[in-house]
Amino acid sequence: MKLFNKVLIANRGEIAVRVIRACKELGIRTVAIYSDADKESFHVKLADESVCVGPASTAQSYNNLPSILSAAEITDAEAIHPGYGFLSENPQFAEACLTSGITFIGPTAETIRLGGDKSKARQTMKRRGVPVVPGSEGPLVTEESALKLAKKIGFPVIIKASAGGGGRGMRIVREEADLEKLFFMAQREALTAFGNGELYMEKYITEMRHVEVQIIGDSKGNILHLGERDCSVQRRHQKLIEESPSPIASEKFRKKIGEYAVKAARALKYRNAGTVEFIVEPDGNIYFMEINTRLQVEHPVTEFVTGIDIVKEQIRVAAGFPLEQKQLQVKFTGHAIECRINAEDPERFIPCPGKITFMAVPGGPGVRVDTAMYNGCTVSSHYDSLVAKLIVHGRDREEAMARMKRALDEFIIEGIKTTIPFHKRVLNNPDFIKGEFTTGLVEKMNTPPQNPNK
Repeated sequence: MKLFNKVLIANRGEIAVRVIRACKELGIRTVAIYSDADKESFHVKLADESVCVGPASTAQSYNNLPSILSAAEITDAEAIHPGYGFLSENPQFAEACLTSGITFIGPTAETIRLGGDKSKARQTMKRRGVPVVPGSEGPLVTEESALKLAKKIGFPVIIKASAGGGGRGMRIVREEADLEKLFFMAQREALTAFGNGELYMEKYITEMRHVEVQIIGDSKGNILHLGERDCSVQRRHQKLIEESPSPIASEKFRKKIGEYAVKAARALKYRNAGTVEFIVEPDGNIYFMEINTRLQVEHPVTEFVTGIDIVKEQIRVAAGFPLEQKQLQVKFTGHAIECRINAEDPERFIPCPGKITFMAVPGGPGVRVDTAMYNGCTVSSHYDSLVAKLIVHGRDREEAMARMKRALDEFIIEGIKTTIPFHKRVLNNPDFIKGEFTTGLVEKMNTPPQNPNK
């Protein structure tokens, strides 16, 4: 058994750079793909070979399955790493790789398909004893059935796209009069975004933490969990800051949520890396939310606290090697925090693409910056606005927060607006400092205080 000679990275930006670095350390040659708009991108410069797969449009380049497979074939790549986004959770892509004799560095197509159907995944978890939020047993057929169920479980409820993700195809219904309108809005958005208008419903929990667990499995049936990440700092269901361990986690909590995650992974016969996401109520109740069948943006915080290179493990597992560790050998050290630095207006969160005229990244003990940006490069309007991920590690949460504040002060990006000022605000927020916050933190921060004299 041996590792691959050559891996094609079917992605761009910082995650492509991250995978290329892991491959280089494993002695594996790399192939970068790029669109016309990304010809001068950093990931293209780092890879051993590169292939243009189309124009700027994602449909004609990074989501162009035939072009990507052709690039793999002409460069003799033995495996494809999909990164996150684009085709990473596309079961047809995983199947096409298999048919072409190319190893897909990720779960099987069957697992991706089941994980991507949120409604079916809920049903599977419920059968396996993993608690789920009260809601529909299957997809909602009509708005009448949705209304009947909403009355049964009680308002507010949340309608979600079965094939959804990233907050799209999702609507919170607070009262009966709004249900029909929001049902059709969610359905239209889901159909546009995912080509599938199927919806399901859950009880909307207003005060909650969003806690996820990193899992990884091999082809021998071994599955590990690598601890939890708290992703509760969000705006419109988009994660902004992640940390590990969760400020609410005790050893008992970690053991319990970890067991649920492994049970969920076994239910899907999981292989490779993935994330099981949970809702946690203030009283400690844990509910399964969804499983993401790919590498997550926030995986570096787990790497910091466990010392495990998740991307290298993905590649090893895909090549047929067993996991190197057992669950009891996984140790958690210190505290890690990640801030997603986006090319956006920090007040309105509107994308701000453009040329970076000057960039200086922070350094020092316990600081990591994952980026594909450099002085003089252009942040394209065609793709995601993520510029960099700033990750820090400290002996405890207090040191990690102090280190993050220092690193944010050192991070200089000129020529475009970024969310660095927003992250500074969060790090100085009293609720965040105490670790006593929910997914409503950002909304609370942006809501002007009420005047008691009115």
